[in-house]
Amino acid sequence: MAKLQKTNAMRQLDAAKIEYEIKDYEVDENDLSGVHIAEQIGLSPSQTFKTLVTRGDKTGVTVFCIPSDREIDLKAAAAVTKNKKIEMLHTSELLATTGYIRGGCSPIGMKKKFPTYIDESAITFDKITVSSGTRGMQLLLSPEKLIKFTGAILCAVTTK
Repeated sequence: MAKLQKTNAMRQLDAAKIEYEIKDYEVDENDLSGVHIAEQIGLSPSQTFKTLVTRGDKTGVTVFCIPSDREIDLKAAAAVTKNKKIEMLHTSELLATTGYIRGGCSPIGMKKKFPTYIDESAITFDKITVSSGTRGMQLLLSPEKLIKFTGAILCAVTTK
């Protein structure tokens, strides 16, 4: 059996003594969606959160965690972050900015601590998943502990 390669997100959770479970899934390069991941790990898409990185015209880089079956409303995101305009960070900038690649971006353990916003639906679950910081593994953990650890603000910024 191969030894588990700990990600930066896992190391930070371990150091903070925050419990989590690892949920493995098969990576499909043609479908990196959270809905696909949710199906593989046996959770609902609304309990499987994706991490989106944005850039606001006033605040710079911000991070959003939203249910995988939802889309971000950029106008609502701009309002929540006190920006006039906010846009998705280009995929080519993701690794240099966060230390993570598309499909493996975690709200935990980025290169810098960015303002983080988590969809308010997270607290309706005992546990949610977010990326472990690599493709093929999700972290299942308490949303309250995730919010406290990341300093996240709960918000409503999604559309169907």
